[in-house]
Amino acid sequence: MEIIKYLIDFILHLDVHLTEIITNYGVWAYAILFLIIFVETGLVIMPFLPGDSLLFAAGAFAAPQIINGQQVDGPFNVFYLIGLLFIAAFLGDTLNYAIGNWFGPKVFQKDYRFLKREYLEKTEMFYHKHGGKTIIFARFIPIIRTFAPFIAGVGTMRYAKFLLYNIVGGFIWVAGFVIAGYLFGNIPAVKKNFTLVIFAIIILSVLPPLYEVAKHKFARKKVNA
Repeated sequence: MEIIKYLIDFILHLDVHLTEIITNYGVWAYAILFLIIFVETGLVIMPFLPGDSLLFAAGAFAAPQIINGQQVDGPFNVFYLIGLLFIAAFLGDTLNYAIGNWFGPKVFQKDYRFLKREYLEKTEMFYHKHGGKTIIFARFIPIIRTFAPFIAGVGTMRYAKFLLYNIVGGFIWVAGFVIAGYLFGNIPAVKKNFTLVIFAIIILSVLPPLYEVAKHKFARKKVNA
């Protein structure tokens, strides 16, 4: 329970905790951010770690800051951030795909309560039709971002195809949020209300899957009516 409380506090007060990380670990802060992004995208059991908001916050810390009337460089280099965190996102999805590819078929050899062969067959059909854009779009949706590469591996999506979309999606996701943080994170209104901005990013990120769930439930009710 304490871990959950700390995680929520960490996500909602990223500016405070990033300051602590930079102060305490210096250049090793890059490695900590790398590890968080890698685990969040690479392990299907870790979908609750910050992704979009962390990238935005890191980008904000890379922007020049005004201190005592003078402009000074931020503690992060924006180009290092984009490069390192893109590699973390790429390797994370690659690991997740490999786990799904190795572990998935074994899980679906027989039916379980929540894991049935029909799910695998539907996944294979879905990725055969929408595979590429699913991997790219999923980068911008929490939780789904963590599950998409795993399901791609389970659904036996060709790795060559997955690799291309992994690279494109990973770069757009990392560069997009880091640059957004770099450009807008230090605007006085954003900086003053940083927690609200992070919360808004989280809400906007989860709206698409919530909409799809609601639409699916409405369609089922309409069919059963």
